[in-house]
Amino acid sequence: MKIQFLGAAQTVTGSCYLLDTGESQILVDCGMFQGSKAIKERNYGELPLPANEVDAVLLTHAHIDHSGLLPKLYKHGFSGNTYCTRGTADLLQVMLPDSGHIQEMEVERKNRKLLRAGKSLLEPIYTAEEAQQCMKYFRGVDYGEIIQLTPNIRAKFRDAGHILGSAMIEIWVKEGNKETKVVFSGDIGNFQQPIINDPTIIEDADVLLMESTYGSRIHQDKDKRLEMLQQTVKDTFARGGNLIIPAFAVERTQDLLYYLAKLIEQGEVQSRDIYVDSPLAINATDIFCSHPEYFDQETQELQEKMGGACPFYLPRLQMSMSAEQSKQLNTIKGGAIIISASGMCDAGRIKHHLKHNLWRPESTLLFVGYQAQGTLGRRILDGADKVRIHGEEVAVRANIVEIDGFSAHADQENLINWVGKFKKMPGTIFITHGEIDSAKTLSRLLVQKYGVRTYVPNWLERVDISQMGSDIPVDKQLEPEVVLDELNALREKITHLPQAQRENAAAQLATLLQELK
Repeated sequence: MKIQFLGAAQTVTGSCYLLDTGESQILVDCGMFQGSKAIKERNYGELPLPANEVDAVLLTHAHIDHSGLLPKLYKHGFSGNTYCTRGTADLLQVMLPDSGHIQEMEVERKNRKLLRAGKSLLEPIYTAEEAQQCMKYFRGVDYGEIIQLTPNIRAKFRDAGHILGSAMIEIWVKEGNKETKVVFSGDIGNFQQPIINDPTIIEDADVLLMESTYGSRIHQDKDKRLEMLQQTVKDTFARGGNLIIPAFAVERTQDLLYYLAKLIEQGEVQSRDIYVDSPLAINATDIFCSHPEYFDQETQELQEKMGGACPFYLPRLQMSMSAEQSKQLNTIKGGAIIISASGMCDAGRIKHHLKHNLWRPESTLLFVGYQAQGTLGRRILDGADKVRIHGEEVAVRANIVEIDGFSAHADQENLINWVGKFKKMPGTIFITHGEIDSAKTLSRLLVQKYGVRTYVPNWLERVDISQMGSDIPVDKQLEPEVVLDELNALREKITHLPQAQRENAAAQLATLLQELK
């Protein structure tokens, strides 16, 4: 039995793993790459395996970096079932067509330039219609339900506590007289976050594939997030500016509404000042409200207090569905809280709000989610003094604030503690879904604390887990183009640093290259 790491290897996005038994090929996740131009180019290449040879897909959750290339897989010949929780299936009904629509719009914009230049035109990875067509293959399952994928492979979904319907996946593979249990952690949720339950504790596994998004960081403000949000609102309004919050449409927007409801109850905020400018987030909120079975006890009690009303429908909350409604928000000079997607500022309506507010020192840009390398959000957070938005250079003069206590990902401490709950430690833990520093830091700490064997795989690496000894045999070594890909991503990151940091980073890189020679 072999596992190939088709995505989320030494990077946070593009989650996709191939479980190959020789008789069957199962994909766990089929995510889109996000971040630098070099990383995003992976979305456009040939599929790393024939789509018609895949027997089934298991999805951990609905976020696009875990599900976004699924329509491409179907477009290129996959015709099997995709298994996920019912909550995930409902969210994907709106998220995948939205992703297709964004790609159509991006390609249309690029093709206008290519047409004027007399160059060949592009086509989207998939369209909204193609995304809609693959929905008929979705099979919704419940937590704890056993799914018999093939005569020798069965799986079970467990609550990952990350977003609505998110799952860890336990897979049992029988080969001859031996059965191997492989666990895919998916994205492990932050403990004691609102709305959903804490991540499930898994007690045993032979092999674990584990995310490491925050493998090198501890959320410093988990207990102060409401207080910090309140202060950020107060300071911004006192300066006469707007509070702009890029937020993922699924979970983060609903978390923010949950906490803003508390500030409304305390008289700190008026609900008429809050704008949700994302059709996807609005639709996702409706789906959240239709799945109270996923709510934790605190949220269920809050809903009971509200007479059964959904706790995210704040009174007089302003929701912008149309493009015209969205444009109207850019005429507001102060006193507005605008929540918009995308969460990493790389696409969607948030870019328009940044264009109109980022240069204004009275406004605030509040980050409440992870910003991957190479994204617009990451460049701003790293201290860029100017950025390019829709072809126009925009100065960064707004107040930049980060509250990482809102993260839906477990931090380093909780990741380590989650592994510590295993009664039978995995024989090998593959560290995935994290930038290289995060992955290697978590890997080292798990070895130190538990004495387990860990491994940080390379992109496209293929590992034979049925023959693992002290050295992990691989069928595919790191290819030169992968190294060049990562170097290009690093170059792009350095390019967007402030001048002094750029010169220092370039000097260090030059020294490293000289040593390699």
